[in-house]
Amino acid sequence: MKFLVVGGAGYIGSHMVKHLSGAGHDVVVADNSPTRRNVRRVELDIADGRALDTLFAEYQFDAVLHFASFIEVGESVTDPGKYYQNNVAATLTLLQAMVRAGINQLIFSSSAAVYGSPQYVPIDESHPKAAINPYGRSKWMVEQILEDFDRAYGLKSVCLRYFNAAGADPDGELGECHEPETHLLPLILQAASGRRNDVTVFGRDYETPDGTCIRDYVHVADLVSAHSLAVDYLVAGGASTAFNLGNGLGFSVQQVIDAACAVTGRQIITREAPRRAGDPPRLVADASKAKAVLGWQPQFASLEKIVSHAWHWEQLHPWH
Repeated sequence: MKFLVVGGAGYIGSHMVKHLSGAGHDVVVADNSPTRRNVRRVELDIADGRALDTLFAEYQFDAVLHFASFIEVGESVTDPGKYYQNNVAATLTLLQAMVRAGINQLIFSSSAAVYGSPQYVPIDESHPKAAINPYGRSKWMVEQILEDFDRAYGLKSVCLRYFNAAGADPDGELGECHEPETHLLPLILQAASGRRNDVTVFGRDYETPDGTCIRDYVHVADLVSAHSLAVDYLVAGGASTAFNLGNGLGFSVQQVIDAACAVTGRQIITREAPRRAGDPPRLVADASKAKAVLGWQPQFASLEKIVSHAWHWEQLHPWH
């Protein structure tokens, strides 16, 4: 099949490109950043409808996989216009170009942020959508737009609501690298490797066993396998829908630090800070729908495996 991977140079997108190209598919990456994969890349802003029209005229894509969103919650609060412009308006431009080109299958990288503060845990797909920041609202807006595009134009989509993506390519070729880095595991491993002095723990007074926040970490390779199964689902005539992607296992901040100490054999210095506004005590997925409908089964569910793959990447690429 022929795929356009929008945002294919990023963390999850690059792993997706490796998987698709390794399976023999024809892949084109649309991204403003270079990709580590030896595939065709077009430097393209999805807000440019004419450029998309040209691209879609050149390649008859079977489906589009969309990873090109801004993801920093804090930045979305201080600069919401940036997030609505890129995550919503630019995505709308992409969808309109797909309709003009007759491309009617999309896999969308959504987020558990659409749920906001959980009313119950584990969270299933029917949980109320009450995002508490512009990032989460931008994802939910796109999901609603996709529902409308299905009804009006027959554009079928699968929205995959990630919980906490983590880990790295088991081969050590790809890994997580953001600038600035805000995700917990890479920050912890940078502290273990000496690239930073310590890691900040935001709050130890939550109603959890050790007082730190609990999150559901899902390995990036398992996310990729879910995307591949979602493509198969649409190709087989599946209806537009959304799936949670998580292990259904919650690990606290302290448990992640302890696992990193065990895997790396290094001491990790922590610095205490107050709670961050809007951080719920516990976020854990109910991913039974993805398992039942897609046949998805995480292969790297253990925290130690997630940490060990990320540490392998950190050691192989100390300066990324």
